Amino acid sequence: MAGAPAGLPAGVRLSDHVSLGVIARAVPAERVGQVLAETGKASERERDLPAQVMVYYAIALALYMGSSTREVLRCLLEGLRWLWGAEAVKVAGKSGISQARSRLGEAPLRRLYEQVVQPVATPVTKGAWYRGRRLVSLDGSCLDVADTEANRAAFGGPKASRGESAFPQLRLVALVENGTHVLFGAHLGRYAEGEATLAQGVLAALRPGMLCLADRYFYGHALWQAASATGADLLWRVKCTLRLPREAVLADGSYLTTVYPSDKDRRHRAGGVRVRVVEYRLEGIAGAEPLYRLVTTRLDPAQAAAAELAALYHERWEIEGALAELKTQLRGAQVVLRSKPQELVRQEFWGLLLAHFAVRGLMHEAALKADEDPDRLSFLHAVRVVRRKVPLFAALPPSGSARPA
Repeated sequence: MAGAPAGLPAGVRLSDHVSLGVIARAVPAERVGQVLAETGKASERERDLPAQVMVYYAIALALYMGSSTREVLRCLLEGLRWLWGAEAVKVAGKSGISQARSRLGEAPLRRLYEQVVQPVATPVTKGAWYRGRRLVSLDGSCLDVADTEANRAAFGGPKASRGESAFPQLRLVALVENGTHVLFGAHLGRYAEGEATLAQGVLAALRPGMLCLADRYFYGHALWQAASATGADLLWRVKCTLRLPREAVLADGSYLTTVYPSDKDRRHRAGGVRVRVVEYRLEGIAGAEPLYRLVTTRLDPAQAAAAELAALYHERWEIEGALAELKTQLRGAQVVLRSKPQELVRQEFWGLLLAHFAVRGLMHEAALKADEDPDRLSFLHAVRVVRRKVPLFAALPPSGSARPA
């Protein structure tokens, strides 16, 4: 039985719900135009739904997951009319929207994400730094996508007790800037691809001056070497079964050891990498594990004390909060990505990440002005503000001319 299309809340002008200005500030119209040209997706002739409008529409979809696709477009276009003072674009039907999204494809949204979404913390951002290093964390998660044969073939999904699960899922791995919750360097793949495998495509976003935290499921000699080669410092948890002989015990109780690609390499002392090990217990903490083991590239205790690193590692949970913002507070709890063709699933995925970045960028600016830690601000409240915010920043209209002042 088909359900009635969801609409926006009654009693308030649609323009009051438009967040085009917030999106346009995070994703500048000039950059959109450049990316459309680079990907060959710029509109060659005037259409009811030009490519640059559809870029912002793909991002706006993430802000209004509970509304129908046509209602989201109506909301967006009301803002365009308010900004430009003209009937700039018509509200197309569901078929026209789908065709316009298909013309746009995934590539422009993915390219925009790669170019625009970067760490935003400044030297005065609270909670973003440790001894001059920008704190970032590596982790992954899954998102439900529409249940179609094509999506099951493209993405797969977890097995359930009675066959396959209700929905296919895509898997994502990303870095988060701990202090601002900006999710950057994301890589998506099939459900069956392991997080450590997808992480290989994420490491390129690491930079010198960063300190990267990661859970024990990511550690592997090859991935550790690749991450270290970026110039970033690393602080990763490892399994207690990993062989780490104490080669030199340091004053703070940590010790130096050498890790090798294999036991054979260890016997031949080939391909070894020097690391520092920090071991600790959380006494009196309910649910704590018997032993925690961390390995780090910071070899000098004077530059990073063992007790500090042990406390710092638990900042890794910031990425759990950022992923929850993406999956629950922005997308909505137990909400499935609405797109059905796999190309549009991927387009919607990048739009979701760009929308998260737009909200987080706004929150970071507010935190700086208030001299607050961004963690102390409510993401859900920020999303609600963005949804009802009157546009404050103009974007380029389809004609290429902005509304006159």
